[in-house]
Amino acid sequence: MKKVTIDPITRLEGHGKIEIILNDDGNVHHAYLQVPELRGFEKFCEGRPAEEMARITPRICGVCPSAHHLVSAKALDDLFDVEPTTTAKLIRELLYSAFMVEDHTLHFFFLGGPDFVVGPDADPAERNILGVLARVGMEIGGQVIGMRRRTRQIINTLGGKAVHPVCGLPGGVSKGVSPQDRDEFIAIGKDAVEFAEFALGVFEKLVLGNPAYVDLITGPVYQHQTYYMGLVDENDKVNFYDGQVKVVTPTGEPFAQFAGRDYLEHIAEHVEPWTYTKFPFLKAVGWNGFTDGADSGIYAVAPLARLNVASGMATPRAQARYEQMFEVLGGRPSGHTLAFHWARLVEALYAAERLLELAQHPEITNPHIRNLPGPCKGDGIGVIEAPRGTLIHHYQADDRGLITGVNLIVATQNNLGRISLSVGQAAKSLITAGTMDQGRLNMVEMAFRAYDPCMACATHSLPGELPLELTIRDADGTVKERMRRGL
Repeated sequence: MKKVTIDPITRLEGHGKIEIILNDDGNVHHAYLQVPELRGFEKFCEGRPAEEMARITPRICGVCPSAHHLVSAKALDDLFDVEPTTTAKLIRELLYSAFMVEDHTLHFFFLGGPDFVVGPDADPAERNILGVLARVGMEIGGQVIGMRRRTRQIINTLGGKAVHPVCGLPGGVSKGVSPQDRDEFIAIGKDAVEFAEFALGVFEKLVLGNPAYVDLITGPVYQHQTYYMGLVDENDKVNFYDGQVKVVTPTGEPFAQFAGRDYLEHIAEHVEPWTYTKFPFLKAVGWNGFTDGADSGIYAVAPLARLNVASGMATPRAQARYEQMFEVLGGRPSGHTLAFHWARLVEALYAAERLLELAQHPEITNPHIRNLPGPCKGDGIGVIEAPRGTLIHHYQADDRGLITGVNLIVATQNNLGRISLSVGQAAKSLITAGTMDQGRLNMVEMAFRAYDPCMACATHSLPGELPLELTIRDADGTVKERMRRGL
């Protein structure tokens, strides 16, 4: 047996590595996606006042703090048995729509896009935002940065901080929208819609206009048959902020639909000894290993999964793009992993349209932005659609409102079973008879990159242990000592 290591894996949030085990014939025996970092938020939040959770949990990640902040606020609404005001809900969703626009476009142009705009076989030094700009023009880089700055302006205004918002309170928000703010948000919303259309135009020209890329997207290397999960509104349309959790089978039949409070009836978590991450699965199916198909409890979340689950988009331009995408992909649901990139841009357009709708809503400037919370009822659950998929926060607290237990099922966790499938399948398809090069190894990385994973959010320790291996080498690289704990 021979081992090939990709360490670190690149263009993602957090840290990880891929271990590829080759047999004596040079073919892939197995491939592991390992996450060696650890976040202990579930443990060190214990004993904190519950109202601090919306300020603590955004520190899990500097890329998706708005998702953690607002899902925490929703969990606190539930914990303190209070319904936010109509205006508070509008403001929260307005902030969140701005966040989704900037996060989705960040991934396409900075993280996932280089594989298509520059090419999967390009020199690694060119597979980055600078390589993208060299292909599409520096003026486009200015547009990308400018749009991110302006959408972050909305988050900063409403949230208090662009990176770690602090506005969410049990029962509402801490700051309303002034008429001047509303006018500025409307202007940003209009520009965001046009920018999202522009980004889709870039995708059409550079990706869909390249037959080799279309073959790669729709080919067998990056394709699975799993269950899909996402939030839907009362009309069965995609919704990021609220709704019910819906699950469909690999062939698209309804499998389950439930309120976020009932997640424990439907989702369980599996652990493996080689990673700090957990693998959620559907209880009704069970954990049957890293396998595809209806007998596997593995499911997918995030953009493509959300579009697979819902019957459409709630805004007109995004709906037209949704129909176009599934026509090319051969219908819904689609199991083509690389199509996550396309679905992400469709969602960016929806988020921009929704941002504009919310900014124009007649109640957005209403000063009634909070209902006061009641006594702590001991248990609170919030669910939201993070850019990377369904995100669940579950808090338990005593009668003084002090946290006694926390469970976080993070978007990337929900995807990790399928991500592991994708990495293994890509490695086995692309590396045969010992043939490998930088391009092939990058294409193995493309198997996880499509999900836009956030490893920092997803990491957890196994109960009571923190397995660790420490290797000490001298200046020549010779191993002098190796220490292990829990391995």
